[in-house]
Amino acid sequence: MLQKILQDETQSALLYLSLALLGMVVLYIIVDRTLRAMGKNPKYLLPKGTIRRVARPLILILFSLLLRMEALRSLLGLEDYAWYFRKAGTLLFIFAFTWLVIRALRVVKKVVIAQYDVGDSDNLKARKIYTQFTILERIVIFIIIILALGLALMSFEGIRRVGISVFASAGVAGIIIGFSAQKLIATILAGIQIAITQPIRLDDVVIVEGEWGRIEEITLTYVTIAIWDKRRLVVPTTYFIEKPFQNWTKTTSDILGTVFIYTDYTVPVDAIRKELDKIVKQTELWDGQVANVQVTNVTAAGVEVRALVSASDAGRAWDLRVLTREKLIDFLQREYPESLARTRVLLQGET
Repeated sequence: MLQKILQDETQSALLYLSLALLGMVVLYIIVDRTLRAMGKNPKYLLPKGTIRRVARPLILILFSLLLRMEALRSLLGLEDYAWYFRKAGTLLFIFAFTWLVIRALRVVKKVVIAQYDVGDSDNLKARKIYTQFTILERIVIFIIIILALGLALMSFEGIRRVGISVFASAGVAGIIIGFSAQKLIATILAGIQIAITQPIRLDDVVIVEGEWGRIEEITLTYVTIAIWDKRRLVVPTTYFIEKPFQNWTKTTSDILGTVFIYTDYTVPVDAIRKELDKIVKQTELWDGQVANVQVTNVTAAGVEVRALVSASDAGRAWDLRVLTREKLIDFLQREYPESLARTRVLLQGET
């Protein structure tokens, strides 16, 4: 009689376990087919490798549910280790679910960013979206990991009691730690503020501490600027909240460039103006918007002539300024050498 009861319990456990495994396999197939169907639909085009990235945490989630099943322990004859199975299943589920959420978050980021090309010349919107998703992704992942660790630790009764007692007696210690971490917290909050208000974005052209460069990396605590001579300037995120700086691509990438030429009073301004028109029309660096010459200052020594030219971005503007300066100097040397800056000395003989 006892043997029959044990046999019936074993058969029931095997049946439940088989049904559970079948249900998990069916669920996995449904998720897999759904993701593959979405990957074929241009409206929901998923990045390459999405199924492979999501499959592993999904399998771990299903396995964690399997560990908590009483039928598995009964079939293996390990009923006395039920606590260990449940605890392992809980921890594995927290880990796998956290992994799945992070993977899903990165897939969403790739789907959104794929719609924008940061390499375009007019990439303001793309850089804005890329900056927001990059910073917010790190913030969300940080929060998710902290919550997962908290849930994992709170699943242990002993640690939960210790945590409650520590929190109950942590008044003074919390104040001390708060003052000690004040700069760190301010830096992290500045990173969040940059993600929301966006005074800077990735690939923005900026002047920071007298250095010209592009925003290469934005994190929660610091910003890396690629200087034109391949150096890297690293500044805390609070710098862009507390101090003034120049952002040449805040609203648009096009920019005006200036070239100053210092000449003699005999300089033919109209001739320089015509020559500038020829220079800009012969190069692709010019965006076709602005090209003019003005006399901006005169001194006892000579005349200050300013050539104003426009380009689609800061890099082109720099190259256009250099080209314009070289061509104008060459033009004056060739056509009007008497117009170059000179110093006159009047010599009077004795009478």
